Amino acid sequence: MIRFALPLILLAGTASAQQMPGAHFLENWDLNEDGQVTTSEAAERRGDVFVTFDSNDDGFLDAEEYIAFDEARENDIREHAQPGKGLGRRAADDLALGPNDLNKDGKVSREEFVSRAETWIGMMDKNGDGVITIADFGRGKGTGGGQGRGKG
Repeated sequence: MIRFALPLILLAGTASAQQMPGAHFLENWDLNEDGQVTTSEAAERRGDVFVTFDSNDDGFLDAEEYIAFDEARENDIREHAQPGKGLGRRAADDLALGPNDLNKDGKVSREEFVSRAETWIGMMDKNGDGVITIADFGRGKGTGGGQGRGKG
């Protein structure tokens, strides 16, 4: 089925109190380890993910191959994500067949999957700086550094 292990890749948070939200995502998508994920890094990694799940090497992820991909994403969410519908869940959901099947033919080509890297990064980029960093995984529109002591 899946031909080589790719640390699965997907999510923002972690159940471990020892890691900050976004650490798992950066560990897997920040290819040059500079603390940020660029569109080009996302495109390269999306290409790797595609090859991992294109089990019949036909250049497409069809509904059957997406079953394995969906299962892998759900397992990663259970293992690493914080509860709720945070950025990690949205990032994983945006890798599904529907958003990536640009020509609506029921399957996703490598070109379709990789070409959505810029849109995917834009969806996660809370502060609009063009890259994904730990700051993008903070609460609300800020960086999540507050102590919850504001007047309200």
